[in-house]
Amino acid sequence: MIAGLKGIVHGVTGDAVLVDVQGVIYRVMTSGQTLADAGDVGDRISVVTHLVVREDAMVLYGFLTEAELTWFQTLIGVSGVGPRLACAILTKMTPDVLLEAISQERVDLLSTVPGVGKRTASRLVLELRGKLPADITPSGRVPSSREDLEVVEALQALGYSIAEARQAAAQADAEATAPVEERLVAALRNLATA
Repeated sequence: MIAGLKGIVHGVTGDAVLVDVQGVIYRVMTSGQTLADAGDVGDRISVVTHLVVREDAMVLYGFLTEAELTWFQTLIGVSGVGPRLACAILTKMTPDVLLEAISQERVDLLSTVPGVGKRTASRLVLELRGKLPADITPSGRVPSSREDLEVVEALQALGYSIAEARQAAAQADAEATAPVEERLVAALRNLATA
């Protein structure tokens, strides 16, 4: 599998960036956000990629950030959402807005994406609510430690939404060196007072 490409922008089309990697030009399908930030012809570019193998074609999808790639892979895991629709969603919404829309079950916001009706938006919320990986965070930030991830996962197991769990873990007033149990208690205390 091709995990990423580093090269030079050879060109940009309506839905793809052409990346010249030492004389081999790859067509990398992508979102509008990556297209907008790809740069001009001749600029250096580095993309993280996902290869989709179909019966009749192999299509490379790529993004400038790990957060966008993680969202792409998460979205194509939802029944009825293919790679092109996932790119359309990522074109219309940044990873932060998408996280908020799913966490807050904003079907109305998700259905503003061309190609996403109320039924597909509801399916996105239903299938992704509470199941988003703990490493999907606003602005692509990674939680500060493995312990923080464990606190988020524990809070989700207790029934809190991923947004509530992340916020409580981030605002917990436990020491940075405190064990997971103390951080979890501090986060639960934080949720109780909210």
